Amino acid sequence: MRTAYSVETVRAAEQRLMARVPEGALMQRAAAGLAVTSAQLLGRVYGSRVVLLVGSGDNGGDALYAGARLARRGAGVTAVLLAAERAHAGGLDALLRAGGRTVSAGDAEVALLRADLVLDGIVGIGGRGGLRPDAARLAGLASESRGIVVAVDLPSGVEADSGEVRGAAVRADVTVTFGTHKPGLLIDPAREYAGAVRLVDIGLGAELPDEPEVEALQHVDVARLLPLPGAGSDKYRRGVVGIAAGSGRYPGAAVLAVAGALRGGAGAVRYVGPASDAVIARFPEVLVSEGGPLKAGRVQAWVVGPGGGDDASVVADVVTADVPVLIDADGLRLADPDAVRGRGAPTLMTPHAGEAAALLGVSRGEVEGARLESVRELAGRYGATVLLKGATTLVADSGGGVVRVNSTGTGWLATAGSGDVLSGLAGSLLAAGLSAFDAGSVGAYLHGLAGRLAADGAPVGAHDVAEAVRVAWRDVRD
Repeated sequence: MRTAYSVETVRAAEQRLMARVPEGALMQRAAAGLAVTSAQLLGRVYGSRVVLLVGSGDNGGDALYAGARLARRGAGVTAVLLAAERAHAGGLDALLRAGGRTVSAGDAEVALLRADLVLDGIVGIGGRGGLRPDAARLAGLASESRGIVVAVDLPSGVEADSGEVRGAAVRADVTVTFGTHKPGLLIDPAREYAGAVRLVDIGLGAELPDEPEVEALQHVDVARLLPLPGAGSDKYRRGVVGIAAGSGRYPGAAVLAVAGALRGGAGAVRYVGPASDAVIARFPEVLVSEGGPLKAGRVQAWVVGPGGGDDASVVADVVTADVPVLIDADGLRLADPDAVRGRGAPTLMTPHAGEAAALLGVSRGEVEGARLESVRELAGRYGATVLLKGATTLVADSGGGVVRVNSTGTGWLATAGSGDVLSGLAGSLLAAGLSAFDAGSVGAYLHGLAGRLAADGAPVGAHDVAEAVRVAWRDVRD
């Protein structure tokens, strides 16, 4: 499990640890890890050109001490001081004694453009809003440099707790973060600025609480949650999922949702809707009902909405069911909010940013710029678990607590029908007995992995993703 903690929590943990270790020990641990990673990225330290972008906070101190270590190994190190009078005194002294030099922000252009590696220590994890003009100029020059840009703890200009980017920010190739991940390193749009993230252990583990702000499942976590059939399993023990999807205009949505459910491990699928001929032609094992959701027979979970058109009565019937329900696509638009809030059984809503914006009454840009806040707000407002789709998928429960983030996705999943596959897949996990939180998280993980496996760098369609779910399941299980 990859975990991330808020700035407040990290700072409190650091204070407790600093009370028990020698003064400056944490900064030296951070600087040592930063220097080691920088050396690995450079390959050959001796003779390399390293530029430090140094602000007035502890991140600037980390950069200066790391620069001193690199200078002692023969690198030519130049520190660009944004506020010379407020630079970390100990770090600056160490750099100068090691043979490093300093320049002002106004004289940094030549050094930056010739650099082999740039360390971004402008702003720490407490920074809010975009970079100020002088720092923004340096960030732009760093991006134009031929050198590798390494962020110290967090790219300057991105917000650690929310993942928001409200102005100019450093775009790093690598971020070296200390003690624990910060939410912004896992959540878009900030994640895009972080590049590859490397975690340096500085001894915070025992000081951090059990529940993080954000967590990301890994293979082993997903494998533990997968509902595998046993010797005594039958189709009901494995889970029967009902799919109310598709319309005359979008029959393929029904086919793809059913495909996701079957590949996701459902013991059986019951389908209701106008696309039954298309569904049966593709999947003869599906149980088709002509009487609507209330007469479909026994199910352990429902999926409603993909390609469903404007028939609000089907959505209303499914929402009244006393089993877990996944609401997607048109179902999100047609579902009565009060009916969703009043449900006794679990509800999983799966909007993309546009649908989330409509539900919240804001612009799509506001959702995309504040994804963590948006998913929490939706979950609380609807009393449901919400899976907010995107490059990083977020899953939040209505009661608050940890938010799960999934980054297994790929840009190739941005194709028509991909979300329908995810709906069926997550619905099958609901029917198998997983909580809405786990079903959404595991479903997103498998769906993203399937997208990568299906694409392998080449264009794919949603049907390819559905077929690859089986491979993703096997890879996680094995």
